[in-house]
Order: sequence, then C-alpha cells, then structure tokens
Amino acid sequence: MTAERLQKIIAAAGIASRRKSEELIASGQVSVNGVVITELGSKADPETDSIRVNGKLLAGAERHEYIALNKPRGYVTTVSDPEGRPTVMELVRSKARVYPIGRLDFNSEGLLLLTNDGDLAHKLMKAASHIPKTYLVKVAGQPAPEQLRRLRAGVSISEERDPRKRVRTAPAQIRVIKEADNPWLEVVLHEGRNRQIRKMFEEIGHHAEKIRRVRYGPLELDIPPGESRALSPQEVSRLKYAISAEPGRAPKAVDRRPERQSNRPERASRAAARRPFRSTSTRRDDRRGQEQNSKRSFGPAKRATGKSFRERGDSRRKQRG
Repeated sequence: MTAERLQKIIAAAGIASRRKSEELIASGQVSVNGVVITELGSKADPETDSIRVNGKLLAGAERHEYIALNKPRGYVTTVSDPEGRPTVMELVRSKARVYPIGRLDFNSEGLLLLTNDGDLAHKLMKAASHIPKTYLVKVAGQPAPEQLRRLRAGVSISEERDPRKRVRTAPAQIRVIKEADNPWLEVVLHEGRNRQIRKMFEEIGHHAEKIRRVRYGPLELDIPPGESRALSPQEVSRLKYAISAEPGRAPKAVDRRPERQSNRPERASRAAARRPFRSTSTRRDDRRGQEQNSKRSFGPAKRATGKSFRERGDSRRKQRG
C-alpha cells in the first residue's frame, strides 16, 4: 500500500476528524515506528508502519458509517463537553466512533450529520462555502423589507475567534413562509460560520427565537426530534456528488451555447451575400415549375384551336366523305 498522510490515516481509523487528527500530530501525540511525528504532511504506510496515537496502536480502517440525526434543543454538538452538558453523541446508537460534521448551537435543532469517514467530513467542511443549508427561523418582530434585503446581500458580523474583528456574510436566500407578529422565515446559507443566523438577525435588530435546519445539500430532515438513522448508499452518493460539483463548473458549458448560436446568423449573412438575388427557396420553386411543365408536355398535344390530333383527323374524314 502506498504511503498516505498521517492525518488521513488517523481519520480513516475513526480516531478523530481530519482537523482533530492534525491537532494530535502537532501536539506530539502521534508516533510512527517509535518516532514522534509533529510535522503536518508526514506520510506513513498503515500496513507496514507501526502508528500509535497517545501510545495506543492504531488499528485498521473502520467500516464507514453515515448517520442523520434530528438534533433537539438542549444538546451540544460535540463528542464531549467540559461543562457536563448533554451532547449529541448520547442520541446516536453506533459502535463506530462517529463524530459530528459541522455544528448546531445549544438552542438550535434539526438535521445534523455524523460519520467516521474523516475524508468525507473534511471535504464537507471545506465545501461548506457552496453546499446550501436550509433553515426555518422564527424571528421576534417583523423585519422590514429593507432589512431583509440587507440580509440577502450580506451583513457584517463579529468573527468567532476574535469578536473585535468583523466579517461580511455571503449572500443568502431569505423568504417569509408564515406571516405573523413573530414570523417564520426560510433562510438558505452557503457558508457555515458559528452562530451566523443569530448574529445576522441581531445585526438588523431582531432576535432569532427558533432555528431549525431542515436541509443539508441534497439531504432533507425526515425523522422526529432526537431520532437518528443511517444514510442509504444513494444518499451518500448524492452527498459526495454535491461536494464534487463545485460552483462555476456547470455554467461553463451553458455559456458556450449562445456563442455557437450567435455564429449561425453570421454564416447565413455571408452565404446570402454570395447569392444576393436568388435564395434557396426561389431555386426550389423554379425546379418545381420545370417538373410540372415536363409532365404536361407528355399529355395530348393541342393546337391553338384547342383540338387534339384525333379530333382533327375525324373532321377531315367527314369532309372527304
């Protein structure tokens, strides 16, 4: 087997996510053949090398599992919580060491994905900038149309790691789905910043009372709160396809079509310039007229009097008799 990056091997074994595996390597908790490795990007062969994490020998890669969970409110999206709060891991029944992809905050609910496929988890986090995630949001008070336009265009919110810094959100799709004093809105994001929806509505002076994620890329929420289920092979395939279908790739083929069509009038105009007085339809009409004339020429010949040869012969015999 060819050598692979250490963080990928550790993630494939279900020890941690790709990002967490990099932290384990950088902190000196990983060794290969008795040598501690701290440099990211180091490679090893999982079949021939002895790889240890925190002194424990790394086993072979686990069978990948993909789970969808309807996270209820009051749970932390993490494997363990130092404050002792309940975590989403308590709601998942799996012998594999799965972990959440992304996050939903303590008071948010809805569709959450978990897996032990470190490679897929890494790609999903990296592709968060173009995989759409749909939320239903109940807002305190009615936002004005101008405020909703601001959210759709993008607003400036505080950064997660340094609240003193500001970052501008990407454009979002927002529409009102239930009119009320405290309306429900559908919000579609193409990025995944921490507490982004709450910060966005706070920026326009409204509090997000409830947030429920109902769609993640091609996957829809279809299970009761607190329940989980395994993704089907077809759902996993659609999810992987959504990762590979990066924005901008498909429109290129569409943009070329008008160019080919725009050349046709030019070719037609050049051809018309070569035959300015006779079109194709004119020549076709001429050929049809010639064919009709040739068919009529084989009919009984008549003189100007309008009589055929037989009629003229009969009249001459009568005159002789």
